Amino acid sequence: MIIVENIKKSFGNVLAVDHASFTADNGAITTLLGANGSGKTTTFRAITGLLHPQEGKVIIDGVHVERDPMAAQKSLGVFPDKFGLYSRLTTREHLIYFGELHGLHGTQLTSAIDEVVALLHMQDILDRRTKGFSQGQRMKVALSRSLMHKPKNFVLDEPTRGLDVTSVRMVRDLLLDLKAKGHCILMSSHVMAEVDILSDHIVMMAEGRIVAEGTSKELVALSCTKNLEDAFVALTIVDGGENL
Repeated sequence: MIIVENIKKSFGNVLAVDHASFTADNGAITTLLGANGSGKTTTFRAITGLLHPQEGKVIIDGVHVERDPMAAQKSLGVFPDKFGLYSRLTTREHLIYFGELHGLHGTQLTSAIDEVVALLHMQDILDRRTKGFSQGQRMKVALSRSLMHKPKNFVLDEPTRGLDVTSVRMVRDLLLDLKAKGHCILMSSHVMAEVDILSDHIVMMAEGRIVAEGTSKELVALSCTKNLEDAFVALTIVDGGENL
């Protein structure tokens, strides 16, 4: 479970996240939904311990992220907004490196690599350098890194961006399988149909604030609109201004 309590983060005069609070439960897919600049990525970075909020706190499975980031990160699988692959390393070398960072060694590491390679059908790219990989291949490597230490919680920033139909379906099936196994999944997406299909709980952000949350049906009813896309537009207009 991931609990975000009243976090605030500013960059100079820019208030990126304005006292945001929400909970992502186990056995559920929670989606953070907002336009570019709404505070989603900053919130994700606070959750993963990459930056410290000036106020508030993030708790992952009872662990305060800022007080004990290493313990919190052990139970967290992260699919970042930028893949961050090392172009001179092969897929296998990436997995060995990140597996060892998570404390995997020997047969345990070998088994973990074999599992994610089979799960994501990566046999054909396992011993290739990642330079020149397609978007889908890069996604598989980044996703495999988040899976191999078998975390209880996942944070995924637009996991299907730029993927073909087959890869999108693979990711969706994987997320639904993880949900069925009781994992906590927190994701973001700009694809409304995907959000509508996958999400058990949706948290809408605008100008760094949580402006609405609930199921897709609840948000549509709250906004008196016909679908989630219209609800998003209606609910994320702040103080009569434009969506960010």
